[in-house]
Amino acid sequence: MKNTTRRSFLKTAAATGVGAMIIPNFISCAPNQKLRFAMIGVGGRGHASWSNVPKESLVAMCDVDERMTKQAREAVPDAKWYKDFRKMFDEMGKEIDAVMISTPDHTHFPAAIAAMELGKHVFVEKPLAHNIWQLQTLKKAAKYYGVVSQMGNQGHTTNGIRLVKEWYEAGVLGEVKEVIAWQGPINFEKDHYFKKPESFPPPVHEVPNGLDWELWQGPVPEKPFNNLYAPRTWRGFYDYGNGKLGDWCCHTLDAPFWALDLGMPHTVSAEIKDMVPDHSFVATESVVTWEFGARGDKAPVTMKWYEGMEKPAVRPEWGIDELPGGGMIMIGDKKTLITGGRPNNPRLLVSKEEMEEFLKNAPEKTIPRVGEEKPVQEWVDAIKNDTLPGSNFDYAASLMEMAQVGVLAQRFGGTIKYDSKNMKAIGRPELDDYIKEPVRKGWEYGENIWK
Repeated sequence: MKNTTRRSFLKTAAATGVGAMIIPNFISCAPNQKLRFAMIGVGGRGHASWSNVPKESLVAMCDVDERMTKQAREAVPDAKWYKDFRKMFDEMGKEIDAVMISTPDHTHFPAAIAAMELGKHVFVEKPLAHNIWQLQTLKKAAKYYGVVSQMGNQGHTTNGIRLVKEWYEAGVLGEVKEVIAWQGPINFEKDHYFKKPESFPPPVHEVPNGLDWELWQGPVPEKPFNNLYAPRTWRGFYDYGNGKLGDWCCHTLDAPFWALDLGMPHTVSAEIKDMVPDHSFVATESVVTWEFGARGDKAPVTMKWYEGMEKPAVRPEWGIDELPGGGMIMIGDKKTLITGGRPNNPRLLVSKEEMEEFLKNAPEKTIPRVGEEKPVQEWVDAIKNDTLPGSNFDYAASLMEMAQVGVLAQRFGGTIKYDSKNMKAIGRPELDDYIKEPVRKGWEYGENIWK
């Protein structure tokens, strides 16, 4: 399997009528040329991004929360600093080649579109965007503007996820009709990223010094500040994050989505326990089920996600005593495969001796390797070598759209008959405002892509 070149990708886009819109001045770069990077959101996962490019190439840094900037300011003292990425682009647009975005989920999209409008290559932390319309718009925009895009789901660069796809395509598993994935309970007292407020709506707290709360909210309808929103525990609040499913699906469900070529589900349903009445916060327990139709000669697939409850029951034929805290199982009519929460280390559910014998004569490695958990480096190499990284927006937006339909079912319950082409939950018009969320004035991005 050869790497896709950006040129061939854009030719394909043109054939479908999208490439005709590409602006002519997208940034190209020779392999030995130094790129000039801007970083939006510098703490947490942002640090994982900017620390993986040469510090002398970081020309601009942007964060609305000064509490998160100390490490970056000390490491990159010569970079120009901003709180508002819009001002940064106004002042430094001609001095930036590529942009990395690691803000909370709800501001990924406007920052990414603003960068692409200027012809900048973009790297966006998972889960890429906050709703289905944004995801489809990002996919179109990457072609429209001719940029190199990448979502930062580290597992897609691993040897492990390639083994899953290679083993499946070599027929090791046989026909796969069932996938099971799970994540354990959230301990709201101790979890680093998920904390639950004492009441809904959450109590009003004073905005901390150094935080621009107006800018932090971005496109989301304005509301009073609560200490759990920023800087780190926003993921459980659906205005800003996508819950545990949105946070982990790009790791745990990436391998089956890619290997089985799942595409979009036709039906998604959810069973939920302890749903918050106003649907503003992630439920305590849920089971989400996706139903995928046949794809060519591939059989229909049912995929289940268990969250916050007891793990799925261990089946006798699996030959194991218990499941890990989080993971994924692909059940074939020949063999069954298991990974952890990330796809890094897949194995067949067979005896140790049988697994060792299998690895001695494992299927050929047909997919190029790019470096373990190095999505930033893969993206930089792609910019310089006229290729596309594996989790480019054409792939990543589809993976996350599949997941986002699950997030909608998990948030509101019931069954969704999904029409991806028209971005509709058939018969459930009450979900329209969550498939494409209203935005505050001044934050309208991406509409021109659809004109």
